[in-house]
This record gives sequence, C-alpha cells and structure tokens, in this order.
Amino acid sequence: MNSDSDLQIAGDILEVPHLLRTPREHPATVAEFAGLARTIAADRSQWEHLVRYDATSRWYHRLRTGPGYEVWLLSWVPGQGSGLHDHGRSSGVLTVLDGTLTERTERGTRALRAGAQRVFAPGYVHEVVNDALRPAVSLHVYYPGLTEMPMHTAQHCEARGVSGAASI
Repeated sequence: MNSDSDLQIAGDILEVPHLLRTPREHPATVAEFAGLARTIAADRSQWEHLVRYDATSRWYHRLRTGPGYEVWLLSWVPGQGSGLHDHGRSSGVLTVLDGTLTERTERGTRALRAGAQRVFAPGYVHEVVNDALRPAVSLHVYYPGLTEMPMHTAQHCEARGVSGAASI
C-alpha cells in the first residue's frame, strides 16, 4: 500500500494555475447574482451614502450595471409600496439591506428583515410594502435588466394562477 496522499501525488493545486478557474468578472448564475447582492449588502460603504428618502414616492438609484444585468438601490418610507406587479422577462434577486419589508403573493405574506433575500423568475407576481414604522432600504438585481414592470390586480392574479418564488 502506498502511503502517499493524493495531495502528495498531485502537488499543491494552487501551484497549478492552469487547473484553477479564473474568477468571473460578472455573475452568470442565480447563485452568483445572489452572491453579488450579499457582497454589496455586506459593504455598506458601497450604498449607504447614496440612500435618500422621499415621502412622495419610492426613491431608487441604479447602483451598477454589467453585461445584461442591473443593480438597483431602493428606499421605502413607512407606508410606501410597489403595487402588485411582475418584472416582465427579467429574473431577480431582492435583498433587504435595512429595515423590514413585507412581501405579498398569492401564497401568503412574509416579513423580510435586513439580510433576507428573495429570488424570482420571470412572471413572478408580488407586492412589496413597508408596513413598518421606520424606513427600509433594499437592493434589486435584475437579469436581464428591467425593461418592464406590468402592474396587476388581485383578480387578474387569481385568474392566472400566480407562480411562487424561492427564498434563500
């Protein structure tokens, strides 16, 4: 029996650059988009100084773009909401950065606190509202970039059989 370990036989993988994957400059998978959102969320210096609160409408700012995707920063004062909508042909990742938001779907209602993420596919219908007593901030990654946001009525959703989203 040979006492050499696989590491001794193969050598240090870090010394074999041609075997390492080159890190992608931009995300390309759902997990990578969710990871991008978590990375931005963790570094408040990337977004906190940009946030503004507007009592008359939700404030938003495009934070970043890449090949085929966009990253948006939104603020929500108490009582502000998105209305029932979908994101057209875009998939997305919603990450709550600060405060608490409420997401309503045909499957129910859930509170999304800072750090919570929702991943959704094209055609996913939901409403996001700040039902709390303090402002909230969220980050939204859309792939492809958001080009439409069709609004819905509750009756329209019941007739369609609204799809669900995954929580991560």
